Amino acid sequence: MSDYREFAVAMAREAGTLLKNKFNDIHTIEYKGEIDIVTEADKASEALLIGNIQKRFPSHAILSEEAGRVENPSPYRWIIDPLDGTTNYSHRYPVYCVSIALELDGQIILGVIYNPMLDELFVAEIGKGAFLNDQKISVSKTTDLSKCLLATGFPYDVRHNKNNNLNYFAAMILKAQAVRRPGSAALDLADVAAGRFDGFWELKLNPWDTAAGWLLVTEAGGTVTNLFGAPYSLDTPHILASNGLIHRDMLSTLEKA
Repeated sequence: MSDYREFAVAMAREAGTLLKNKFNDIHTIEYKGEIDIVTEADKASEALLIGNIQKRFPSHAILSEEAGRVENPSPYRWIIDPLDGTTNYSHRYPVYCVSIALELDGQIILGVIYNPMLDELFVAEIGKGAFLNDQKISVSKTTDLSKCLLATGFPYDVRHNKNNNLNYFAAMILKAQAVRRPGSAALDLADVAAGRFDGFWELKLNPWDTAAGWLLVTEAGGTVTNLFGAPYSLDTPHILASNGLIHRDMLSTLEKA
């Protein structure tokens, strides 16, 4: 496993450095939807990551946000988000990351999230704990939802689809100490693992948004389910992650909304 870990860490740092070096450029923006965008930096980071994987592990499958699926008959699959927080990045708001996960026979065994602006590297291996810059991390110990700092996000069809998280946000902000909307689901999950956020929920996410962060939270001692308390999987369209101690209260608040 150490070879995979070292490889993923090196890739994340390399892609993160690329993104940081291009951060203040005037970006070429393409629209995938009304407010769903991709930049030349997304594509450059993705090309770097996929190229490295195919060179080192040519038999492995890949799932990536922009390129989609690279199918191979291997039990290993890399799940990558070359730039999570594209809208932030395109506005030169410094909250974004590179997210890399490795799946073996359907189970996430390695997760790496790198925030190049703060030089923060989050790493988790299944059964070995979660780490931030080589220091072990754990979820918070807060038990009272009214004293918790939470995070969430809103889907790209928020303007047109009633299933847009506004009802959940309205309910939760009245229960928690505060709710933040940073704009990068992967970083939100990493910050739950690090005990910075006590909980996080979001709708309409994709596997590349959550794969690495899901492992980070569970390896840091937290709980991850869907919004109804059922086991989470990469095919689940919504996620609830917490320190575990407030999970039931978050579920109850969401259910009432």
